[in-house]
Amino acid sequence: MKSVWKLKGMLFFFHSSMTIMISYLPVYFQSLGLTGNQIGVLLAVGPAAAIIAQPFWGFMSDRLKTVKRILLLCLSSALAVGFIVFQVAEFILLLPLLYMFFSFMSPAGGLGDSLAQKVSIQRSVSFGSIRMWGSLGFASASLVGGYILSAIGIANIYYVYASFLVVALIFTYFAPDSVPSKKPVKLSSAFKLMKNRQLVIFFLLILSISLTHRMNDSFLGLYIIELGGNESIIGLAWFIGVATEATVFAFSVYWLRGYHPLTYISIAAFIYVLRWLLMSFAPDPTFLLFVQVLHGLAFATFYLTAFQFVSKLVPEELESTGHLLFISVFFGISGVIGSILGGVIINSFEVRSLYYLMFGLALVGLFSSLIYRYFYFKRINREAAVGN
Repeated sequence: MKSVWKLKGMLFFFHSSMTIMISYLPVYFQSLGLTGNQIGVLLAVGPAAAIIAQPFWGFMSDRLKTVKRILLLCLSSALAVGFIVFQVAEFILLLPLLYMFFSFMSPAGGLGDSLAQKVSIQRSVSFGSIRMWGSLGFASASLVGGYILSAIGIANIYYVYASFLVVALIFTYFAPDSVPSKKPVKLSSAFKLMKNRQLVIFFLLILSISLTHRMNDSFLGLYIIELGGNESIIGLAWFIGVATEATVFAFSVYWLRGYHPLTYISIAAFIYVLRWLLMSFAPDPTFLLFVQVLHGLAFATFYLTAFQFVSKLVPEELESTGHLLFISVFFGISGVIGSILGGVIINSFEVRSLYYLMFGLALVGLFSSLIYRYFYFKRINREAAVGN
């Protein structure tokens, strides 16, 4: 049980470091004098790298039968490359450096969650009770990071990020590794996952929902500034949202088994619809702080149940590959499209216009989830009838 606490510590400090990147990187780029289009392109580089890097490192962890060692490699590489990134101010040089940086940083989150999910099953511990520490780290760093950066300046963003990541590396070194599957893993088996019709359709289903989530990740800070806020308000907004997220994770042991994961996914999609509608009419930053409570309700419910559902759709020996494919869609593909499209929109209109679009996309995701759920249960009932 003590070793599980080391895993919780790793998640806490890794997500603390990710907070700095997600919450303040757009503001940092803006401070360099980059345009809205340039910021949009740079924010898309990370998700673009994740599309390839996340499934690759997920497969390598399955192939080499270790999540922990791959995670250590990714975290240490992100720390080293990150130092170089924040010494550069030219747009053209930032492109390849950010791609290399996020090729290591992006998969680390998915690997950490995959490791937590596997350890939770092997040690009969709630996955949510472990994963909540990542959210607590995100929330704490959102609040503290905002005040620190307001005091020392956004130019020193790397030193705040690196401080959290070094501690995460230490916890990772002492954290437990998962017990690997005894079945051999081949590259051809991983490619067969993309022929899994249910899995592919599910990924397409979540795309419109995850697209809105990633747009908000990228541009919430700029929206708060547009409404008259500052870095400390950005930090407080993230703190409120992620603190709610941690609470939902913490109590997942009580509510998670109540309904099928697909039911919860539809509920989360509805909350996303409501959230973007309210945010599109925000009169000031204070209003956004109240709406941020919906972040935790929507994301934690969606992420936890989608993670669980993906585990049902992939073979055990390819579980990490399946998890990181899901994360590649949720954070990678959606992040590329969302960052570029969002950059174009805010360059031509105000940031508020982006939330009108997000409301419509979330509505599409809600109806798609209901349709998928209907046909999924119809197939299950039909197979059960044939079996009888």
